[in-house]
Amino acid sequence: MVWLFFQEVGRKIIHLMILLVLIGYVIIEKSFSKQAALMSLIALLMFFLIVEYFRLELNWKIPFFSQYIRAKEQNRVIGVIYFLSGTIISLAVFDFKIALAALLMTTFGDMIAALIGKRYGTTLLFRSKTVIGCLSELIIDLIVGFIVLNNVYIVLAMAFTATAVETLVDELDDNLLVPLFSGFIGQLLLLL
Repeated sequence: MVWLFFQEVGRKIIHLMILLVLIGYVIIEKSFSKQAALMSLIALLMFFLIVEYFRLELNWKIPFFSQYIRAKEQNRVIGVIYFLSGTIISLAVFDFKIALAALLMTTFGDMIAALIGKRYGTTLLFRSKTVIGCLSELIIDLIVGFIVLNNVYIVLAMAFTATAVETLVDELDDNLLVPLFSGFIGQLLLLL
């Protein structure tokens, strides 16, 4: 049980790498262009797709990655592929602040929900998701939203959407769905 918790902490630390990706994106966009920044993200996605090719198609054991791959990802694409895909789509389609809020909700909301839910969760809400994990995520999503955005209605809608998607999704990858759904709702409300 303790090892599983620390393994989850390790996976969530990897999630924080999105912060470096976002910083790199902003630097490249400011120095060159939005297209150059998006192309750099696509290059990063292609790198991970090549790594996944070696892991899945050629059955190579990739050092470092192997210990953080979940059981359900052993024979399918890992979450970083979905997360980078969601990042690219969000940054390409949504206003930057909406995309940023959606991506940070995905990162921090998921991280807190998993860590708090696994450590303190006893009451199941839906499948393997706990009440305390769900509430923890909603609180973090609201905090992130209020830090990044200044529209209370958009923050509430995005936070509740991100939390609902994270809670209800098990087989589909939340790393893609949470930023797309929450970002779409936020962008739609911004346009209205």
